[in-house]
Order: sequence, then structure tokens, then C-alpha cells
Amino acid sequence: MPSSAALWGDEIDRVLLPSDEDTRIRGLDDRQGRAAEERNRRVPLSYLLWGIAAYELRTIMEHNLQHTIALLSRTPSTLNALLRDLPETWTFRNEGENTWSAFDIVGHLIHGERTDWMPRVRIVLQSGETQTFEPFDRWGQIRESQGKSLGELLDEFACLRSESLGELRALNLRKEDLERRGRHPALGVVTLSELLATWAAHDLTHLHQISRVMAHQYREAVGPWSGFLGVLLCAGHGG
Repeated sequence: MPSSAALWGDEIDRVLLPSDEDTRIRGLDDRQGRAAEERNRRVPLSYLLWGIAAYELRTIMEHNLQHTIALLSRTPSTLNALLRDLPETWTFRNEGENTWSAFDIVGHLIHGERTDWMPRVRIVLQSGETQTFEPFDRWGQIRESQGKSLGELLDEFACLRSESLGELRALNLRKEDLERRGRHPALGVVTLSELLATWAAHDLTHLHQISRVMAHQYREAVGPWSGFLGVLLCAGHGG
């Protein structure tokens, strides 16, 4: 289906003519009259716009497992390209008390890989709603990352993510599997599809967070441009 912008340009003149146009139509020659009457039988603009909105909403809200895997598989290389061998002023500084550095965020992703995503997938498939997920420790990476370099964390994350996606692919999940339900300790009943979509959105959340934390280090250096840089104005999104 073409984009909404294209449809607007193509379809905007295909709406019902106002009823007071009937008299004018009768005054046209036969060819013009038939063309106008044909336009008059087209779908109303309100119906057209409703159809566009419904299509776009459906497209946005559907979860596609292959699209999820495609994104998840790229996160390790994205982090590696951005962070490896950068000066520590970029990767070990945070935004203040009780906030995370890029180093901490990579550690958080590792902790999630070990304790959150695939372990919960297994629970849904094996036990459904009868077994509640273990609560996730949002600060678990602090102890697990101690004594490691950022390079080691990047390598560890890449290895764990590869193993996770290998296991996920091997499950050969079908539509009915994605509709199966589990129980989150705070959110209640969730579907497997929602869990997997959240995994992808969680990656994107922390990629965004890393860019914001790093930009924060130049919040003063940019001088008067600070008001034009959205990454410096973001209220913040974390784990």
C-alpha cells in the first residue's frame, strides 16, 4: 500500500461533492456531468483517512519475529563500533548520582541476557502463567562487571547474544506459540510476543541512553547550541 502522503495527493479529490453541487452538475454537458457524478460516488474523505489510519496503526502494532531477530542481532556490533577503544571520558562517565555510564549500560545488557530474555521465554513455553518470572535486578551488572574492561564486556555481550538468538531461532516459534502467556511479577499476564517485542525495544532504549549519556559530557562544551540539541534536552530513559 502506498504511503499516507502519496494517498493524500492521489485521493484527496476523490471525495463526495457537497449536495449543493447537484444543480451545477446538471448544467454541465454530458461528459462533464458523467465525470462529476463518478467523483460523487467515490469514498468520502473521512472514510479514506480512517482507512489510512487503520492500516498504519495495524502495521505499527504488529510484532514480526524475524524483524525482532534482525534488530537484536545487530546490537552487539553497533555497540562495538561506537564504544570500543574510545577514551574512558566517553565510556566511564555518567549523568550524576545513581545514573549509568556507557560501561554500566553494556553490563546491564549482559545481565539481562543472562537472567531475563531467554530464561523468560523458556518459562512461558514450559510453564505458561503458572510460574511467575523472577524479578529482574536492574543493578545486577554492578557486581558482575567489577574488574572487567569495556572490551571484555563487549566481547561477552556479543557471545551471549549470539547464543540467545541461536536458541531463539531453534525454537521455530509459530503464531500460536507467540500468543502463549506468562506472568510478570509486576505487570501480570503478558504474551510471548510482547516479551520478544520488548526485548528489541529494550535494546533501542539503551542505545538511546548511551548516546544521551555520552552527549551529556559535552553539555557545557557546546555553549549556546545546547538549546538546539535534542539529546541534551531529553528527560532521560533508563532500564
